Amino acid sequence: MNSRVGAAVIIAILAAGCTSVSPPPPTVSVGPVTVRPQEAHDVTAAPPAAAEPCDREASLPPGPLPAAGEMPPGSTMAVIARRGRLVVGVDQNTYGFGFRDPTTGRIEGFDIDVAREIARAVFGDPDRIDLRVVDARDRETALMSGQVDVVVRTYSITCERRRSVDFSTVYFVANQRILAPRGTRIDTADDLSGRRVCAVTGTTSLSNLVAINPRPFVIGVTAWTDCLVMLQQNQVDAISTDDAVLAGLAEQDPTVEIVGPSLEVEPYGVGVGKYHEDLVRFVNGVLERMRLDGTWDRLYDRWLTRLGPSPGPPAATYGGS
Repeated sequence: MNSRVGAAVIIAILAAGCTSVSPPPPTVSVGPVTVRPQEAHDVTAAPPAAAEPCDREASLPPGPLPAAGEMPPGSTMAVIARRGRLVVGVDQNTYGFGFRDPTTGRIEGFDIDVAREIARAVFGDPDRIDLRVVDARDRETALMSGQVDVVVRTYSITCERRRSVDFSTVYFVANQRILAPRGTRIDTADDLSGRRVCAVTGTTSLSNLVAINPRPFVIGVTAWTDCLVMLQQNQVDAISTDDAVLAGLAEQDPTVEIVGPSLEVEPYGVGVGKYHEDLVRFVNGVLERMRLDGTWDRLYDRWLTRLGPSPGPPAATYGGS
């Protein structure tokens, strides 16, 4: 083969390679996958109701508050003082009450500042506090086991819960309502029948939802932000819980709104373990001082104005001796 022929052959081969078309890759079809938040589950039965009714808002009357740093010897407060920190069960997912500030990483909110006032009364320093994040379903367990001294976590007082733990006087009153996308035909509890509704496991909201007849399809999750994600992804039709919590969710998503009348009144109290009556009285003394010296109103104006003008602190109800 001479050089001219060889060159021609090479050019022909290269040309054939350039003009050949590779077969297309096989088509891969992936359908959309609905991802539920971890531990989301269908709720088919209401939590057990209390065996006997009670005056759920009544708490022990406070005595005179001791001076900060001078807790009575042998008292629960003295034990806390020796430890050097008040240990508090809180939330980190409820905007306005207990949430983690994305800028500072600190847990802040109305409930957190109430806890700080209790620490201030013990130590004279609101920063002598150890915040422990506790799921709603674990609040009683945390108190009964002694993991925390108190729980300040949008904690509704109920007769059933009073069988396991004690409560302070009411420091905030919420109402269970509904959060739904704007423009949907959901306005009342009856409109939830047959719909998918989200609530957090361990809350009173679940019981009230399961009691609706005909019953909605209730889905329980770990945190209210999980409910908001499910609503945004059309995995549920609505969320129902305290309006104070819903207002924080609505603040994060302008496409939703709070609708309908109250399904149930929800009084919040500070949870305290059984057999610590002195601590219950002490906390009640702190709350009473907050009512009288304007601290409660100051905290409301800092964290909760999205709920409207301050209604003022709820009056204390005392019972026992």
